[in-house]
Amino acid sequence: MKALVLAAGKGTRLKPLTNTVPKHILPVGDKPVLFHVLNYVKEAGIKDIGIVVSPESGPYIEEAIGTGSEWGGQITFIVQHEPLGLAHAVKVAKGFLGDSPFLMLLGDNLVQEGVKDFLDEFHTSSSDASILLKEVPDPRAFGVAELDPSGKVIHMVEKPQKPKSNLAIIGVYLFTAEIHKAIAQIKPSWRGELEITDAIQKLLEMGKVIRSHLLQGWWLDIGSNDGLIEANRVVLDAFLERDIKGKVDKQSSIVGRVEIGEATEIENSLVQGPVFIAANCRIKNSLVKPFTNIRAETVVEDSSLERSVILENCQILKIKHLANSVIGKNTKLTGQDKDPGEACTEQSRRIRLFIGDDCKVEL
Repeated sequence: MKALVLAAGKGTRLKPLTNTVPKHILPVGDKPVLFHVLNYVKEAGIKDIGIVVSPESGPYIEEAIGTGSEWGGQITFIVQHEPLGLAHAVKVAKGFLGDSPFLMLLGDNLVQEGVKDFLDEFHTSSSDASILLKEVPDPRAFGVAELDPSGKVIHMVEKPQKPKSNLAIIGVYLFTAEIHKAIAQIKPSWRGELEITDAIQKLLEMGKVIRSHLLQGWWLDIGSNDGLIEANRVVLDAFLERDIKGKVDKQSSIVGRVEIGEATEIENSLVQGPVFIAANCRIKNSLVKPFTNIRAETVVEDSSLERSVILENCQILKIKHLANSVIGKNTKLTGQDKDPGEACTEQSRRIRLFIGDDCKVEL
């Protein structure tokens, strides 16, 4: 069994942040989203891992992953020169995959349960493919599966206007080598892409057996700014533990599950968990509210933050209430001292920003 992780997407909905960093290495909780996905693969016991990257994202992702020894296996990088669909990514990776069955995952999607049970179920079946499904309120934006009473897939369609079920395909698949034969027979969709949904439907037309597994827990798609903020909220709430390695002075208070990295200093501040603060940060005269993720080398002074993602080496100075925001690396945000005679509510001063790397903003 091999694993194929797809990390070639351009992250258009996360611009301007993704102009300088691939979305797959943006942080969710204490690590990049792609690292969470690779942990699923490790937990499933798969050691031969292919990662599909674009020419633009490849160098960044390779640098972030390094040798890959953290995941206890062999990592092969595969370049997809044009974003021509998920089935096209499998086609590009055929030399790596050979005749092996494989687990395929999207490198920017997280699932609460991991994939081990999904994989174990596949091993005990005689199916040619299996897909992970999730019930969603509006399936029109997804690939949709129809099942028979036994859980076998009987029909697949991509983004139907009139869905016949509410079961969305959420980017985790298991295939035998039969999928290569199916991909060879499909044509690009109206989007100009080789759709994996069409390839799975072709497997059905070839008489192959496709099983399904219904995900009971959460599923997170880190495809937008709001998706990144929500993923951090869910993951911090689910997994963060209290771990204070930095220095906290006597005028500060740390409430709840807060992780503070080495050499970070908290001065005269209140931090209300769940909050992650990486190494070598300085938080002074500030309030850090729940679901905030602050990356290394960042300074926060005379400010209030909530439910936000602050990337490396930022300065947040005199910002009275930053909420639901994503701030790129090496960015400086500066506010103004409040006029003592000015009367305004916290809500009226709330600031929401989506900023790419290397910016300077005065408010």
